[in-house]
Amino acid sequence: MPQDTAFPAGPASEPWPVRIIDADDLRASLVDGYADFKEKRGDLIFVGLLYPLIGLVAAMLFNGAQIFLLFPIFAGLSLMGPLVATGFYEIARRRELGLDASWRHFFDVVRGPSALSIMAVGAGLLAIFCAWLASAAIVYGLFFGTAPPDSAGAFLTDVFFTGRGWAMIAVGNLIGLVFALVVLAASVVSLPLLVDRKVSAERAVATSLSAFRHNPGILLRWGLIVAVILVLGAIPLLIGLAVALPVLGYATWHLYTRLVDREAIARMGR
Repeated sequence: MPQDTAFPAGPASEPWPVRIIDADDLRASLVDGYADFKEKRGDLIFVGLLYPLIGLVAAMLFNGAQIFLLFPIFAGLSLMGPLVATGFYEIARRRELGLDASWRHFFDVVRGPSALSIMAVGAGLLAIFCAWLASAAIVYGLFFGTAPPDSAGAFLTDVFFTGRGWAMIAVGNLIGLVFALVVLAASVVSLPLLVDRKVSAERAVATSLSAFRHNPGILLRWGLIVAVILVLGAIPLLIGLAVALPVLGYATWHLYTRLVDREAIARMGR
């Protein structure tokens, strides 16, 4: 359960107060997220929006000169996940307040008071995603050169049945881990906070980093939980993501309500 509150000192640009949480809060957030999913299923949204996009990208890259970017693109989609999940944060916020939480409110965040700040954080996530793809291309070039693969079959053989292929996978995953940690620290609180309150992108990200700094072990565990759920959801032809992504979106909202001391913020008149 949330423990003592870490209050920031200094000017108004400093992060807002955050709590110290424990493993029970992670479990409770997942339980609450699944309960929200049962009430407001989001799988149809992802079936309608996500899978056509995935199919289009796969069709464009498979057997093409850029096939080596196929896995980095799919793996990197998780870096943009917190931005996509803002619609679920809004639904969860409205349910918490007892307001109408129909699906027509999913995109209300683009008209909300913090819309510009959300776009600013989203632009930052997009920059990280592009940096990840550039890094993946560089890693591939270091191990296999700049010449495009002869075919999809040759590419898969090089990657999965050669020593340098496995070395590339190891290096790429380590680099991807760094990008994932950056996104986790910067977004686990910032985007839910922006959906919840009118606040600058700078303060929202600072609050998220503060929450990570005060709860490093617990939030690393949360990141591992998210990664495992996403991998399990992706195994059956990505079908499970239609459930995993909405549940994680709702659960992240409930994690935010435990991490950020909103009662203290209210007492501060913010």
